[in-house]
Amino acid sequence: MPASIIRIGLTMRLTQAEGYNEPRDALAQDWHQFLKTALPDASWLAIPNLGAEQVIDYCKQWGINRLILTGGGDLGVSDIREETEIALLKWAELNDIPTIGICRGMQVMSVWAGEELMMIENHVGSRHHLKGEMTGEVNSYHNYAVKECPNKFKILARSEEGYIEAICHEKKPLMGWMWHPERENPIQLTDTERLRRFFL
Repeated sequence: MPASIIRIGLTMRLTQAEGYNEPRDALAQDWHQFLKTALPDASWLAIPNLGAEQVIDYCKQWGINRLILTGGGDLGVSDIREETEIALLKWAELNDIPTIGICRGMQVMSVWAGEELMMIENHVGSRHHLKGEMTGEVNSYHNYAVKECPNKFKILARSEEGYIEAICHEKKPLMGWMWHPERENPIQLTDTERLRRFFL
């Protein structure tokens, strides 16, 4: 599919503005430059946390045909975000929509597939090397890791300690990375090429 008709939907975290009783959806500004570098001809749109009943209609209305479940925050903090993202995963699986889960996004993908998370140490604000089909040095900003490989997925990379760092579905276009490619400065060519291969 030509990049000109790729329309990527990115999920958002929930934040609370000080002094206001109004939860807000937020997306890190880093995503703009990363996507501009990786897929300069693609369009992208932030997906509000609308819940299961509304989010699929929203994506269909805007012609979303690729998904990124972004990171930021832990599971269990926002019911509406998890409901939104799980609905998107079900929709993506049913319609073969290429979907990447980034950090927390990979955790949501794994829990949705029936796996558990476990708390780990020394993986916030650090760097480490990948071992497996995917290699290289990546950043790390997570307190939790996927305990075992989710059902119907395979492991693409582990950290030096053996924690799962990347997965992909055996049949569906679903993939997860535990690092944040959008936070790299400068942006890493390996990450942009991985995204391009998966989305194109």
